[in-house]
Amino acid sequence: MSPVGFVGLGIMGRPMALRLAAAGTPLVLWNRSADALRALTDAGARAAASVADVFAACDTVIVMLRNADAVDDVLRDGDPAGPVAPFVAGRTVVNMGTVAPEASARIARDVEAAGGTYVEAPVSGSRRPAEQGELVAMIAGPTDAVAAVTPLLAPMCARVVPCGAVPGGLTMKLAVNVFLIATVTGLAETFHFADTHGLDRETLRDVLDSGQMSSPISRVKTAKLVADDLAPQAAISDVLMNAELIRDAARAAGIRVPLTDAGRELYAEAVDRGDGGLDMVGVVRAFR
Repeated sequence: MSPVGFVGLGIMGRPMALRLAAAGTPLVLWNRSADALRALTDAGARAAASVADVFAACDTVIVMLRNADAVDDVLRDGDPAGPVAPFVAGRTVVNMGTVAPEASARIARDVEAAGGTYVEAPVSGSRRPAEQGELVAMIAGPTDAVAAVTPLLAPMCARVVPCGAVPGGLTMKLAVNVFLIATVTGLAETFHFADTHGLDRETLRDVLDSGQMSSPISRVKTAKLVADDLAPQAAISDVLMNAELIRDAARAAGIRVPLTDAGRELYAEAVDRGDGGLDMVGVVRAFR
């Protein structure tokens, strides 16, 4: 198998890359921090000295970065205002991070102008599904490129769902996150209400997990709330970023997203409190 590049080893990128390595995919990696590289090099991956070196060694490069600015920085070789670097020519860039749909469309045009191919494949799921290979990817791009990339995602994803042309994948991801933010924020408010009335958290968890509203995400988050475990699976700061992307996309379409707007205010308050690095259920502290 030809080596695959992987750029960005954060909360999500690291377990995703580990899944690929465990499946026998030869990887060439780049990350700003060397700490995250060690687990991957121990698993047989090769660390590159630069992003350009990753592209030189690989026909397909997965990019899993925090936002559009970070994607621009690496694809434009450290000059975010400059053109996409020549090293993308003849390569397929697979953006698996979450950026604004219009930003993804812009990056796609610029990559194609530089002679490369661009596919977006943002994922639904947090750190635990990433560790277990249970992410859902929403893939969009040229038909031939999507067909070529889809098998590559199998070790990381339980499903790869075609979403048409760019930015269909990222628009779908934002739609999914409308539901996610409303669900988990509502769960945090439920526990805040119960705490205020002196109810037992474990009993509340038992009722919620036994009823028709139970889901994989609710069961994971009720367990964290009962244990007061706020280690990040999806960090508050990242949820705030997603809420702002949803708000901006809604405004551009001339529609209202009142639940997301209310959630965005809460997550912004949590970040202002210094809680941005906590798991998103830590927004319960903003309720208090």
